Amino acid sequence: METRRLGELSVSRIGLGCNNFGAKLDSRQTSSVVNAALESGINFFDTADLYGHGLSEEYLGRALAGHRDKVIIASKFAWQIGGNETGGASARWIVRAIEDSLRRLDTDYIDLYQQHVPDDETPIEETLGTLSELAAAGKVREIGCSNFSVNQIEQAEKSAADGKVGRFVSVQNHYSLLHREPEEGVLDTCASLDLAFVPFSPLASGMLTGKYRRGEASPAGTRIEALASKDAIRWRNDAHDKVVEELRIFCAERDHTLLELAISWLARNPIVTSVIAGATKPAQVRNNTSAAGWELTTDDLAEIDRITRSASGGQLPRINF
Repeated sequence: METRRLGELSVSRIGLGCNNFGAKLDSRQTSSVVNAALESGINFFDTADLYGHGLSEEYLGRALAGHRDKVIIASKFAWQIGGNETGGASARWIVRAIEDSLRRLDTDYIDLYQQHVPDDETPIEETLGTLSELAAAGKVREIGCSNFSVNQIEQAEKSAADGKVGRFVSVQNHYSLLHREPEEGVLDTCASLDLAFVPFSPLASGMLTGKYRRGEASPAGTRIEALASKDAIRWRNDAHDKVVEELRIFCAERDHTLLELAISWLARNPIVTSVIAGATKPAQVRNNTSAAGWELTTDDLAEIDRITRSASGGQLPRINF
């Protein structure tokens, strides 16, 4: 599989999001999905201490036993995962969080360690300084951020400008055909600062897999069907149903699938380093991996823009949380 640069790392064009591990999948099922990823050429595995209350890291570490030197493991910290003494991006929490993650992953180092969410209570200089110390100690190879705004990305870059602390090399934010908010500044900022961009939720919680049809109930057993109504409507609503139906027709007319469009549309962007999609079955991993081969034309992209904007009053579509 094609690889792309993320700092000093070389990551596969398609990665595996590990948020299902420890939540929907047990250790055996996790190993099946991870093995399918390895067989498909994926070397980039993205997890977090939050996922599965730590079980995602634990199960991933088991599944990758014997493959550590061939893979890139990314994990994250900062979400509160226990009582009031957990979470955030302070030096106190980071030094505890990294040791817990290393133990669960059964590894001596994490390739990409990311601040999962901003922390307004902690100066970014403190966060970057602590992460730099971890890098100097060999516990972290590269550092990144997630869910950061343009201003927060620029502030972090400014704080690292003198070279006394390391800089973030990547930004991981929500981006898909149904959530194009990064186009309002984050992507341009990443390009200007030479930061890798890693989109999460590229399939919009399943809305872009082709499983959902306008006018029909959500299929039983799907992610959105399992959500409470107030959460499900953020992903599935009239506007999104209209966009998805028009995109499905667009794909069918060109002998492609909606899944191929969702992943190829992201992967074709040079600022997107790796498209990380989750999976609960080995077949889904293989489908995600093979979906990135559609070479979209300029006319295709223009029509996609028209479709996605038409259902949102001419604005870039976004999912509000």
